[in-house]
Amino acid sequence: MKGILSGLRQLRQYPTAIIGLIVIVILMIVAIVTPIVLPYNQAVKMWRGGEAVWRYYPRNASPAWTNWFRSTDLAGTVIIDSAKGDVEPVIEPISADTREARFSFEFDFPYDTFPPEIILFSSAAYKDKQPFVELTWITPDGREIRAGEFSSGASTSVRFDQDTRLQRRLERETGIKGISVIKGLFDDPNKEGVQVLQGTYRLDATALLFEPESSLDLAFVSYGKVYGIAGTDHQRRDLTIALLWGTPIAMAFGLLAALLTTFTTMGIAAFGVWIGGWVDAVIQRITEVNSIIPLLPILIMVGTLYSRSVWLMLGLVILLSIFGLGIKNYRAIFLQVKESPYIDAARAYGASDMRIIFRYLIPRILPLVIPAIVILVPSYVFLEASLAVLGLGDPFVPTWGKLINDANTQGALFSGYYYWILQPAALLMIAGLAFAMVGFALDRVFNPRLREL
Repeated sequence: MKGILSGLRQLRQYPTAIIGLIVIVILMIVAIVTPIVLPYNQAVKMWRGGEAVWRYYPRNASPAWTNWFRSTDLAGTVIIDSAKGDVEPVIEPISADTREARFSFEFDFPYDTFPPEIILFSSAAYKDKQPFVELTWITPDGREIRAGEFSSGASTSVRFDQDTRLQRRLERETGIKGISVIKGLFDDPNKEGVQVLQGTYRLDATALLFEPESSLDLAFVSYGKVYGIAGTDHQRRDLTIALLWGTPIAMAFGLLAALLTTFTTMGIAAFGVWIGGWVDAVIQRITEVNSIIPLLPILIMVGTLYSRSVWLMLGLVILLSIFGLGIKNYRAIFLQVKESPYIDAARAYGASDMRIIFRYLIPRILPLVIPAIVILVPSYVFLEASLAVLGLGDPFVPTWGKLINDANTQGALFSGYYYWILQPAALLMIAGLAFAMVGFALDRVFNPRLREL
């Protein structure tokens, strides 16, 4: 143990190992904090919840930070929801049963591009008579545009770009034939062509409530072309959820598979060497048979025919990797350690077989095993991602590989949504590189021959 601690202290001599350790520590912190801040059930609900959960998110929006590298700022998302207290309606009685509620949605629009969508969501509670709502759009230069009217049901959405009457009204006002509703509402009339008028906009909604107990909540959403840290996909899902939850899945899969496989393989090899005879022969034959069994096709078959649970896949990976060719490498080392004088001394004072195996044989080679474990972690992380990319990932858990698979299925590269693939791919490469840098440095520390080169 002292030798291991001394070797770990020597890592300070390798800058790449320090960088790798910092990255690994960050990944582990994210892996630990994510399930606490965003519990599994909540993450699954947000990822698979449907339109009711995702409706406030834009579709196929790039990360917000991409605007830092553009000459023109893409439109951001604006959400103003009266149910969350963003707007307080002014309510005035008109008669014994009728009341007037006025909502004012005011927002700044400093962007250089038009928003792709504008939607007003309405949620009303009533018995017989639906509330009636009139909309007025007010531009930064003071123009008032009648934006339509509607009767609000329990859940109603007003999509401005689908209102043909509003489009004809904007065609007359702008004098541009065929102009879309979105461009007409945000157009600068003082500039040639269709250009965005930046400034403060306001949407006034005047509602008539015809019953004393009726109520109304409105939410205005101006969707952007950029959103959040990681952007969104074709279903409006926030990719941050998958990137965050992909971290604990990748770390757990990689670390558990590497640790359990390595120590189990090492224990079996030590047991076979010490007992010898037919026990060692059986272990070697099982290893040779198992070495020709392809791991990935078996996992694909199980995922296709039985279950795609990430934990089932982890169990199969460990089970099929226990009798890997590593047993032969450990066996060669244990055969040398077995002939050491301190082993003869342990025999002389009557140490049991299990004590010799676990107190004298295995600890002797632990310094050589630690670098192997660290280097082995990325291979299992990539294996889990590969299964997800092939469409065999866990259907419930969002992971890095699942993101890449969804992006590939939706043709993200051909549509220009590079962020959709590059972000999870970059995390996979960074994680693999971090473990590799630390593993190679550990190998040089604990292997005297490498340290001398």
